[in-house]
Amino acid sequence: MVRNSVRLLERLREVHTAIRDAVVIHGERSALEQSAAVVGDEAGDTIFAVDRVSEDALLHHFEALSREWPLLLVAEGLGETGRRVMPEGGRPEITVIVDPIDGTRGLMYQKRPAWILTGVAPYAGDTARLSQIELALQTEIPLAKQHLCDSLWTVGDTGVGGERLNRLTGQQTPLVPRPSRAETIAHGFGNLSRFFPGPRGRLAEIDDALVEGILGELPPGRALTFEDQYICSGGQLYELMMGHDRWCADIRPLVWAERKQRGLCCHPYDLCTAKIARSAGVIVTDAHGRALDAPLDVDTDLGWIGYANAAIQGQVEPVLQQILRERGLVRTDRG
Repeated sequence: MVRNSVRLLERLREVHTAIRDAVVIHGERSALEQSAAVVGDEAGDTIFAVDRVSEDALLHHFEALSREWPLLLVAEGLGETGRRVMPEGGRPEITVIVDPIDGTRGLMYQKRPAWILTGVAPYAGDTARLSQIELALQTEIPLAKQHLCDSLWTVGDTGVGGERLNRLTGQQTPLVPRPSRAETIAHGFGNLSRFFPGPRGRLAEIDDALVEGILGELPPGRALTFEDQYICSGGQLYELMMGHDRWCADIRPLVWAERKQRGLCCHPYDLCTAKIARSAGVIVTDAHGRALDAPLDVDTDLGWIGYANAAIQGQVEPVLQQILRERGLVRTDRG
């Protein structure tokens, strides 16, 4: 068990606040081209100037945090391994996996909010996994013009806590996630993630086949479902938790494997707050419909699927898995 987890949550919320404020100030003071400047390439992803702002704040505050909880930090921006023991030479008691800005691309152009994501597991050397995360916290990084921003968290089996901050007044109000109770995908938002060039055509074909397989042939001049390509896994989970989306599937690793190539996919730090969504009632699986799990690292490619409730899962999952089997994207002999 994570020692003094309630106090740790308080400290992590302070760290998230500091990162959020630093990034917001950067966005208010910098031209879009400055925030979007490419400054590096690490762990298989591009690093932009705004990422460095969050990384600097991250390291500064986690150095202080590690004096109370010696830790292994797992994050992009920590070199090739994405791992750092803090304090240096210490004996970690927790593993903390962090994405200091999930949704960089939308935020740096001031199109969509991003999220700070953190998951904490008891230290287990190189064997720590997503399924061992006991504390999770995600905090919204708002657009410069946005005055409301949210935070959601969970510790152990205590359910979900949440707060909405008014940046103009400083007022904080409780926030309770409410996933959709709809029993059909009809007239709701849901989608397969296809953010980047490469396999988008294949993913769109699967998406169309899925909707037609569930709802039948599209009536002329009508739209039966809608989609919203939010380039941010934490944001996608938030949309499911808040009742905005009914389902979401990110199967990019499957279609890249079909091409015998490696493309840009989700990594464990992108999904380190999935425990919050599950605690809120969202059903989260891997791309094969099994329990979502992976090592706490910065390079494992992950597919995942989220459903607002069991009825939506029952409607989508059998059709989606059948489509994937028919196209040879998953093996029929998987356990």
